[in-house]
Amino acid sequence: MSPALPALHIAAASADDAPLILALVRELAEYEKLADQVSATEDALRESLFGERPAAEVLIARVDGEPAGFALFFGSYSTFLARPGIYLEDLFVRPAFRGLGIGRALLIEVAALAVSRRCGRVEWSVLDWNEPAIGFYRRLGARPLDDWTMFRLVGPALDALAASELKHPRAFQRP
Repeated sequence: MSPALPALHIAAASADDAPLILALVRELAEYEKLADQVSATEDALRESLFGERPAAEVLIARVDGEPAGFALFFGSYSTFLARPGIYLEDLFVRPAFRGLGIGRALLIEVAALAVSRRCGRVEWSVLDWNEPAIGFYRRLGARPLDDWTMFRLVGPALDALAASELKHPRAFQRP
């Protein structure tokens, strides 16, 4: 008789999961060597993910009831396809649960949501040094966009641009 496979359950997170989501975010940041960049709090996650205008969705994977990983994603849009998409911000499986197919299962769930929502694509970023993740994504059929470079405005640069005066103030009225 073969040993029983662990029971995998993936479900949408609720506001009560904010402490767990924060713990998983911190573990992901530690793995990515970005722990110093995490300023999220349980309250901020609760508000931004489950408040009046949720900014993203979260799926949590549990193995035999134990939290094993998560996927956090939000809607995007492709003008070229004239269809919505999904941007996968975070996919993380705790080290003790790796190799059980949990990352694949989470991506299957995100892909199934994308198809059911008539999305044209699912996309994400990966750190260029993260060879295990890159290999995993390639095995699933994902391909890197080598001809695109991601840009980011954050902190003082974002604040400065937002506070900039428009050259033609009558051309645009801020809400």
